[in-house]
Parts: sequence; C-alpha cells; structure tokens
Amino acid sequence: MAAVTSDDVMETPVLDDEAHGLLQRISEEGGYAYVSMSTCAAGGDIRAAEAAREMAWEQLHSGPWHSVLPVWRDAYAMACLHVAKFHYANGEFREALRVLDMGLIMGGTLLRKDLESAVGIATERANAVVRVSDESVNGCANPKLLTNQNAVNLTEVLQILPKKSLSCKLVGKRSALSLEGFMRDYFLSGSPVLLSDCMTHWPARTKWNDLNYLKKVAGYRTVPVEVGKNYLCNDWKQEMLTFSDFLERIQANGPDVPTYLAQHPLFDQIQELRNDIVTPDYCFAGGTEMKSVNAWFGPAGTVTPLHHDPHHNILAQVVGKKYVRLYPASLSEELYPHSETMLKNSSQVDLDNFDTNEFPKIQDLEFMDCILEEGEMLYIPPKWWHYVRSLTTSLSVSFWWSASPSSTVS
Repeated sequence: MAAVTSDDVMETPVLDDEAHGLLQRISEEGGYAYVSMSTCAAGGDIRAAEAAREMAWEQLHSGPWHSVLPVWRDAYAMACLHVAKFHYANGEFREALRVLDMGLIMGGTLLRKDLESAVGIATERANAVVRVSDESVNGCANPKLLTNQNAVNLTEVLQILPKKSLSCKLVGKRSALSLEGFMRDYFLSGSPVLLSDCMTHWPARTKWNDLNYLKKVAGYRTVPVEVGKNYLCNDWKQEMLTFSDFLERIQANGPDVPTYLAQHPLFDQIQELRNDIVTPDYCFAGGTEMKSVNAWFGPAGTVTPLHHDPHHNILAQVVGKKYVRLYPASLSEELYPHSETMLKNSSQVDLDNFDTNEFPKIQDLEFMDCILEEGEMLYIPPKWWHYVRSLTTSLSVSFWWSASPSSTVS
C-alpha cells in the first residue's frame, strides 16, 4: 500500500455538480435506500458506498440489459466513484482502478468524464508503485512477443476447419485499394474483399505483439471476457479479469475452454490502445455513421459461430491469423437461423460439428472464405453470414458503420 498525501485526492467535479439531481431522479424511481446509502458514502462511510454499489448492481441485473433504466446505470457509476475514492485515499490504486473500470463498463454516461479522469490519476499512481519495464517500448531490448507464430501449416489447419474450407471460392484480395475503388467495386455491390497494405501506419502493428507494452498501458485494467467455446454453448460464461491476467491466459491456452475478449468497446475504455489504431478510410463510405469499434482478442481456437450483423464491417487483423467463412444474405433461410429474438441473427448450425440429416440444406451451399493474415482487413457487408476461427493468438479490431439511405447497397 502506498502513502497518499492529504492534498492528493481523487477529484470528481461532475459528480459534485450532478449528485443532487441524480439522487432526486433515483428517488423518483423508488431508490430511497440507495439514496440513503449514497448520502452516507459521500460523508465518508465506505460500508455505505459498497452497499450503494451493490444495490445499483442488483438493478442492473433485474432484467434484460435494454430494459435497465439509464438512471440506475448512472447510479452504479456514482457508487463506483465513491468506492474508488476510498481505495485511492488508502493507497490501493489497483483496487481503485478495478472499481473505476467496472463503472466505465457497466455505468452510464453522466459521470464518464470523472471516471476517465480518475482512471488516469490512479493508473499513474499504480505505475509509480510497481513499474513495468519500459525497455521494449524504448527500444533498449527485444520485446517479449505475445505470439511468434508467423506461419501456419495448411494441412494441419484444414483438419480443424469446417468441411470444404478453402476449397471453394476464395475472397478476392486488393492491395492499397483507394476509397473510390472500394466503393465502386465492393461497397455499392455489397461484396466482401480482403484489403492489404492499408495498416502499415498503425502503431498497433508493432506495439501490440509486445507483452511488456500491453501490460504497461493496460495491465491493471479490468476487462470482460467470455469463457467457453462460444455464446451459443451451455457452458459459456463471462468473467471480469485484469488485462494482465487475460494475457497470461492467452499465453497458457491449455486444454481447457478458451478465454476470449470478444466484441468489447475496449478502445472507449483504454485510450492508450485507441491511440494505436486508425479508423480506416473505407469506413467513410456511404455517408458514414460509426456504430462501434470493438476488440476481439484471444488465443488460437476461439470461434465466433455463424451469424450476421446489421452494419458494414471492417475486421482488421493486427496480430495473428484467422479463418473466415462467408455466406451471402440471400441464403439466410438455408442457414437455419434461430427463432428466438435474441439469437435470430445466429445460425443453429455448428459448422465445426453438424448433423447433415438435421440441417441438410447447408452442406451444398456455396460460400466464400479466406485466411485473414496479420496486417490485412476484411470487408464484410451488412447481413452477410460469417464464421470466424482464430488460427493463432489473435488481436483483431472491428469497425461497424452504417451508410446513409441514399447509399444503395444491393
């Protein structure tokens, strides 16, 4: 535990200004007990702060996420700030970071500036207590590689991929394609394409395969991960880990089920990693509205089952390799989508192991596929079904955007 001077406090100016109004709105939703505990927390009661956070947490899990009232997300962020202040004052900077990250991940937007500011000062203090080596970052020593799997054995790969992989129509590849060429040849027709030689200027291309760097900028941060084959399996679950612990699991990648940081807005949470990537010019096709930028980090063997998304998608492969299979939207009925509303964009077919008697239509369907190499991007048009498998340790970024109605995609 590190000493904290009396003038070294975690400032929360937005909370100070908004607390009264927020507590009033929480009272209007029946949160009287929360208001009482939060008021005590503001007066210096750590037990009350923890109790308030627990009350807000229960509200966040009272039903489907979309049905949670926004005021309770803000209430959770408020409680996280109160709890983090106590940890920070006690010199428990890593614990303060864990609580603040939970506020960023699960909380609302009202107090986000306070959360982000607090993360900055807590990270600075945590790094001052236990320094992660800067040698690889400063070029003084060889970096400790996250993965050195530069090549894959195609014969071995084909044994683990779905049947008929890489034997039909391969996705076409274009090098340094202009935005005009992308729009003319692929975007307007709604056709997938591999894009090479367009990520060389990303700092992430050199930094993200360096374990020392990743631990330095994000090691203490807490992230949500998926554990299990994929989200359609009964043994699938979610956990919260520090990024350092997650990286250790990636490296171990034992016989147990994989751990996957999947479809998480990591770059909204950790600005240092956001600074390492660049939104591709292709994402400005069609009168763009960016929808989300998500991280997909995991070991070899992680699988995203066959599904489709509603937006244009550029999947950028920063570290490692992935196999991707694509079916056009016109084949949706033959791909046996789930009937449940929450899963209707996912297929019932497990391409790794399916019964042709149960799903006879799929075995003769034409598809496109490819190996997405390190430093390449894949354009996936809206509603195209895709299955993705990591062939090595893999760090990918997806960019989702929507086009204006005047941009016709066939």
